[in-house]
Amino acid sequence: MEVVQVLHMNGGVGATSYANNSLLQKKVITMTKPIWEEAITKLYTTSFPAKLVIADLGCSSGPNTLLVASEFIKIVSNICKKLGSQSPEFQVLLNDLPGNDFNTIFRSLPSVQEKLRKQMGCGAGHCFFSGVPGSFYGRLFPGKSVNIFHSSYSLHWLSQVPEGLESNKGNIFMASTSPPCVLKAYYQQFQKDFSLFLKCRSEELVAGGRMVLTLLGRRSDDPSSKECSYIWELMAIALNEMASEGIIEEEKVDSFNIPVYSPSPSEIKCEVMKEGSFEIDRTEITQVNWDAYNNEFKGGNVSQLQSQDRGYNVAQCIRAVAEPLLISHFGEAIIDEVFSKYGKIVADRMAKEKTEFVNITISLVKSG
Repeated sequence: MEVVQVLHMNGGVGATSYANNSLLQKKVITMTKPIWEEAITKLYTTSFPAKLVIADLGCSSGPNTLLVASEFIKIVSNICKKLGSQSPEFQVLLNDLPGNDFNTIFRSLPSVQEKLRKQMGCGAGHCFFSGVPGSFYGRLFPGKSVNIFHSSYSLHWLSQVPEGLESNKGNIFMASTSPPCVLKAYYQQFQKDFSLFLKCRSEELVAGGRMVLTLLGRRSDDPSSKECSYIWELMAIALNEMASEGIIEEEKVDSFNIPVYSPSPSEIKCEVMKEGSFEIDRTEITQVNWDAYNNEFKGGNVSQLQSQDRGYNVAQCIRAVAEPLLISHFGEAIIDEVFSKYGKIVADRMAKEKTEFVNITISLVKSG
């Protein structure tokens, strides 16, 4: 499976689209606002560039795509108003893999720009938007051309499925039953990818430029711990059930692995220190319920109907993210049944225990 060609969030605005199933990602962006707000404020008030270039990596499509970039523009504009200084021009670079639904983004731009004009009033700097298709595990922009990078819920995706996973039978990710060689293969792929990501971004950032990165992670030192592997273990259960029923081939399940790595804070820090181009300004760990529509886990107070709804919500969220990968490997015919089973399995587990994603946000400054 060529991840670069296959991986993208479900496009459009339909029932299974990412645009309509990305509330969880919006919650995470909102939760991390103090960190990226601080980063853009520090950046602008220490350099006052005449042109501010903002790049969002793994922008996807839908209501979250321009959320942070728009806030960056408003924050800088408000600083300029307070100081009585002229606002810079803004260039917003929206990056994702070539399969991303850039058309939906471009169709939304006129209304976004009009909203910004009304909010900022006269004297605001011009805003220019561009789409940049390509993998962020390589160079995307000219050298020393970007002031600030932002990426949320993208960097846990690897550039490829790690090699040497033949022994990971019955699993589709790092699980408690995965042999040590599987965990090692995933970790080495993360090291390779993340170090290359840092190198490329350091070449593209101006001196003193910044990055704010949020990705799925874990607190535990164990990469197969439940806090990062459970969501995929439940998907493996659904797929294995369908294999036992003869709906899909067992060999197909055994050869399918999700190209994701959820690092610990120490693993991220280690790669940043080894690469050497950045200083860590701030690191935060947050958590969010699997079901973005539920604020708090209510234990025994959750009715069976509510439990089913929560399972459906989570299944829709994961479907919007992982469906293209599943279709490329298993075909389209089984997709509805996979996620129907998956939703029921998730609902059962959520009724019995607290289920959360762990998020790691790191704010970096380019050294020198």
